Amino acid sequence: MQKSLKEINTNIAIQDPIFETITQAAENINVDCYVIGGFVRDFLLQRGTPKDIDVVAVGRGIELAKEVASLLPQKTKVQVFKNYGTAMVKTDDIELEFVGARKESYREDSRKPLVEDGSLQDDQNRRDFTINALAISLSKNNRGELLDPFNGIEDLEKGIIRTPLDPDITYSDDPLRMMRAIRFASQLQFKIEHHSLEAIKRNNERIKIISEERIVDELNKIILSKTPSVGFKLLHQTGLLKLILPELTALQGIEEKEGQKHKDNFWHTLEVVDNIAENTDDLWLRWAALLHDIGKAPTKRFDKKIGWTFHGHEFVGSKMVYKLFKRLHMPLNDKMKFVQKMVLMSSRPIVLAQDIVTDSAVRRLIFDAGDYVEDLMTLCEADITTKNPKKFTKYHNNFKIVRQKIVEVEERDHVRNFQPPVSGEQIMEVFNLQPSKEIGIIKDAIKEAILEGEIPNEYDAAYHFMLERGKKLGLKAVK
Repeated sequence: MQKSLKEINTNIAIQDPIFETITQAAENINVDCYVIGGFVRDFLLQRGTPKDIDVVAVGRGIELAKEVASLLPQKTKVQVFKNYGTAMVKTDDIELEFVGARKESYREDSRKPLVEDGSLQDDQNRRDFTINALAISLSKNNRGELLDPFNGIEDLEKGIIRTPLDPDITYSDDPLRMMRAIRFASQLQFKIEHHSLEAIKRNNERIKIISEERIVDELNKIILSKTPSVGFKLLHQTGLLKLILPELTALQGIEEKEGQKHKDNFWHTLEVVDNIAENTDDLWLRWAALLHDIGKAPTKRFDKKIGWTFHGHEFVGSKMVYKLFKRLHMPLNDKMKFVQKMVLMSSRPIVLAQDIVTDSAVRRLIFDAGDYVEDLMTLCEADITTKNPKKFTKYHNNFKIVRQKIVEVEERDHVRNFQPPVSGEQIMEVFNLQPSKEIGIIKDAIKEAILEGEIPNEYDAAYHFMLERGKKLGLKAVK
């Protein structure tokens, strides 16, 4: 029979020598101290040992950090953050954050608290959730004792996210906790307790005082969880999603005209993100899955002859990615360009898989996708959400054919990231040209001929093609 969490010996959690050092340091300066929060929670859930550990001292947290550093065998620097009353000590691969026990109060327009010294109970009261208020004593007189004033152990066993105090106050004081509640529910596959969930709905507008960077940090953790849809469904249910990612919520709904419907692209998107999460831990590929259809809301049209259309949604969506990243203060760098490229090309392999797979179409796919062709195929396979077993099998088999064709064409033609075998400088030299549009025309013609399979991707073939194309343009070779 499996042990109850209450029966677990918490002394095991603090066997690492670093905890012995903290105990000795606390005795040296005569303070009580406790390891608290995520370290305790993850130990009890057997989720591995976190490398960042929070230590609360009842008074003089910074002094305790300095004493710990002085006892370590290697010279260790203490980083002090006076504004926050905290100190950081890094040893080996562990980060220890020390803080004095405190109580907090908040102003309505800020999540930055007014802080004063407090007891351990005050410090546990200010914690976001009962499962994060668990503490293990590091003091010599009761070392290893678990302090659980809010039945956090019971919530861990039942898989519940609950605030220690009134959830309306907890979430209004620091609205980022609403995102954290949903993130923990997604990561741990827990449920948010009913009163707490209703409080998030009531306080969702408070998220507007939180910086975009902090919001994105939580979003990334939700996206990287095993089943991201758990978090996104909760974000949607609480009204937070429309405030953070309105491009996504705009996809929700099924419209019917003249007996013709389209699928609900919001719920489809969540299925795609879950599908891709089974095959990749790449954050930005998961972002691409989340955003791959955002262009469908602004491009939705009804055509009496063919029904609902979303023409150009990939192009529109790729442009929307830039605006979304900019608004959320996300990196406007190669990561964003990767997401844009995936969104822009997200239908290409699907079209290929539905038709006869020609070499020229595969060459163009490889050329356009470059190093990301495997990522693109992973995204498109995740995009198969049909509930029809025959169609599901057929689509996946077609993608296997496309993947095999990619391997064959690439081995033979080497078109990934290729440059035409004849350079612009050579064209100028052969035809004695100054920089002009003719050079670009000839280069593009060589590239198209290779991609269409008219000539092999080889120098001699490209050189003879260049001479022929130059002749058609009225150019005379001088070499």
